[in-house]
Amino acid sequence: MAKPNVMIVEDDCDLREALSDTLKLAGYRVWEASNGNAAMSLLNSEDVGMIVSDVQMDGMDGQTLLKRVKNQFPEIPVVLMTAYGTIKKAVEAMQAGAVDYLVKPFEAEVLVNMVCQYLLPEKEHLELVAEDEVTKNVLKLAQRVADSDASVLVNGESGTGKEVFARVIHEYSSRKDGPYVAINCAAIPENMLEAMLFGYEKGAFTGAYKSSPGKFEVANHGTILLDEISEMDTGLQAKLLRVLQEKEVERLGGNNVMPLDVRVVA
Repeated sequence: MAKPNVMIVEDDCDLREALSDTLKLAGYRVWEASNGNAAMSLLNSEDVGMIVSDVQMDGMDGQTLLKRVKNQFPEIPVVLMTAYGTIKKAVEAMQAGAVDYLVKPFEAEVLVNMVCQYLLPEKEHLELVAEDEVTKNVLKLAQRVADSDASVLVNGESGTGKEVFARVIHEYSSRKDGPYVAINCAAIPENMLEAMLFGYEKGAFTGAYKSSPGKFEVANHGTILLDEISEMDTGLQAKLLRVLQEKEVERLGGNNVMPLDVRVVA
């Protein structure tokens, strides 16, 4: 399932490109704008699911952009990026409608996790059409497996629809009304993947200015798909194994163990 579009609004060309590349690597489609005016033009012509904007920009700044977006596109979440000296303004902007803020400088995983937090994929009704007898049999098997609560390993070559069958298992299970969260383990850099999976506490690493839940927490009482799990670093696989065995997770930099009720498909 394609992820929604994210718009990066930043007047520093190099930083804008770096932020965009980070989100593209995480599987998001990205629009870029150099200021608020350019952002509003894109909003009027393109489908945007979330905005990450700098505060200090020439032309229309981030705070003015926020007011325009909340007035014309109130459903779009806006995150503001700010330097240390403008945190107060960012907090004021949150009161005006921003969902959160990022304090520069920040690590790439902080950006990706924040986008994941506020830009969850929309729940879709799954409709499948199968003509081939083999595919029909696999669908029936997926529907039978869905009745259990066991973890499931889906094997198949690239392009054969493994994620589709993962969705079938979720939609036909007792967890269908819970969250469905998918993550491509091969598309996320190793140093980001652990934080994305398990979450982190404030101060866990440079740029972690606030706590953030991981994918497992977001998927609690639902289903999580770990796509391309074989590409995961073996050290991280060992940590993942403990989460699966103990059915609990501990955020990076944290001391509290949180119980999990998650169906895992890989």
